Amino acid sequence: MSIELFEQISLVVGVGGLMLYMVYVMYRLAKDSGAGRFGAAMIFLSLGLGLVGFVAKSVIQLAIEV
Repeated sequence: MSIELFEQISLVVGVGGLMLYMVYVMYRLAKDSGAGRFGAAMIFLSLGLGLVGFVAKSVIQLAIEV
């Protein structure tokens, strides 16, 4: 296994794990604050946009083969 492959796998696994943890934190924040459906949707929408941006960046890089 080359260093570049190890770094790529580590990035995907590490950042993916942090993204899953952030989703859990958003869920707990919505649940513990008693935000209701609309409030929970706004929490997931506002905080989740960063996650969507990271995923979109990766998809765009694959699409244009950078």
